[in-house]
Amino acid sequence: MMALDEIEMANEASPGGTAAKAGARVAQTMRAWVLDGPGKLRLAEKPVPQPAAAEVLVRIGATAVCGTDLEVVSRGAPALVRGGLPFNQNFTPGHEYMGTVAKLGAGVDEFAVGDRVAVEVHAGCGRCERCREGMYTACLNYGMNYPGHDKGHRANGFTTDGGFAEYAVNHVNTLVRVPQAMSDEEATLIVTAGTATYGLDVLGGLIAGQSLAVIGPGAIGLMAVGVAKALGAAPVILIGTQRDRGRLDIGRRFGADEIVTVEEGDPVDAVRRITRGRGVDYAMECSGAPKAVNQAAYMVSRGGRICLAAFAHEPVLVDVAHLVSNNIYVFGIRGEGRSATRRAAALMAERRFPAKLVHTHTFPLAEVPTAIRYAAERVEDAIKVVVKI
Repeated sequence: MMALDEIEMANEASPGGTAAKAGARVAQTMRAWVLDGPGKLRLAEKPVPQPAAAEVLVRIGATAVCGTDLEVVSRGAPALVRGGLPFNQNFTPGHEYMGTVAKLGAGVDEFAVGDRVAVEVHAGCGRCERCREGMYTACLNYGMNYPGHDKGHRANGFTTDGGFAEYAVNHVNTLVRVPQAMSDEEATLIVTAGTATYGLDVLGGLIAGQSLAVIGPGAIGLMAVGVAKALGAAPVILIGTQRDRGRLDIGRRFGADEIVTVEEGDPVDAVRRITRGRGVDYAMECSGAPKAVNQAAYMVSRGGRICLAAFAHEPVLVDVAHLVSNNIYVFGIRGEGRSATRRAAALMAERRFPAKLVHTHTFPLAEVPTAIRYAAERVEDAIKVVVKI
């Protein structure tokens, strides 16, 4: 794996910006970051994409750096471009973005030019069994969206060009309206909150009065705390390390009832103590730590549910006999399915939790490699780093 500090930047774009005001003539070219080899980003000039039927052109206002972006830039997966890894394919990463509708494709009347929107990542093919079941984040035609193999699937920043650019095309099904009072930077967090909402939806949906352990106080973990408290969960226990002290403090402000640091003792024992030996109803694993999945298995009560929302970098050991004998359910989620971003946006618009606390740093489009380095290395305790376009 190439270190992110080896990211190379070569500016091939003109010094002037090409962004157009809503309703104004859209430029023909734009600045966009292109992924060459692993860890190698290049600022280039690309044609502005054109929206097809049921699509809009979004003039991007801001894009947040997600942990999965770090995976894509360094390792390639889970991106899949033209049937292979995204390297050297003129691919633009970035998937947590918001912006303004700049142009409408044929038949679009759900939105108007000038509307502020945030975007979901996935627009399923609409034809496979999973999409017909509403599970578009598990589309069976994932990555099938290029000449000769185009079945209509899109996942911006993974299989099609994403948000580290001035413009992107999105299907109307992926758009979520952004309140005028919400800043561009905060609006990029709607997708993150949507992922947390989707995880809680999978676990049970209506969780008022039920208990939740959240492992890992990253952006998704903190959002999971905020959404869970907004839905009435109690107690909500947030688990992290001493290095996470600043994030754990933010977790308190998101509503966490209890904070557990792993250096102070076995987190499973702590959760059992807090719940008087019963264990929690639900656990969300948001850290990717090798031991966390098995710890979650011992934190939940009999019949409990575990949601895995983080990518582990290596296979993990889990006591399957414990899962089976205690009727424990394990779910993996990908992104923000079941239109969870819409519910997350509603909660954020109502200020049900202080989402903007997750945003810690902002950089301009020309400094995407720096933004990625801050996120990867947690420079200045960075949590959500936003690129302002």
